[in-house]
Amino acid sequence: QVQLVESGGGLVQAGGSLRLSCAASGRTFSSYAMGWFRQAPGMEREFVTVISGRGVNIYYTDSVKGRFAISRDNAKNMVYLQMNSLKPEDTAVYYCAADRGGSLYPGYLNPNEYDYWGQGTRVTVST
Repeated sequence: QVQLVESGGGLVQAGGSLRLSCAASGRTFSSYAMGWFRQAPGMEREFVTVISGRGVNIYYTDSVKGRFAISRDNAKNMVYLQMNSLKPEDTAVYYCAADRGGSLYPGYLNPNEYDYWGQGTRVTVST
């Protein structure tokens, strides 16, 4: 069982930055691939980025490449999402998720591949 708790969301102006954090419980954290998803009002949950268990493999959706960076600290059971150059279209609730199987493409794009989810943290980017 893994419990995930996100933090770091908030209101920021376009062009600004936020750093989201996800704290995970459990002793096998490094065996999970960790992803970030987001869900805007009225929209489906969409993939943002994923990092493999030891941080070797990282993938981003095209819309955030060059602006967002995922990282993890397995010693602290933490995953981070650094978001720079934020745009109004980044406004959403952001969720971290744990994938026990470490799915390959295109599996990691699918929310159903993830075994555990946090409660989400809201990010609002104003114009």
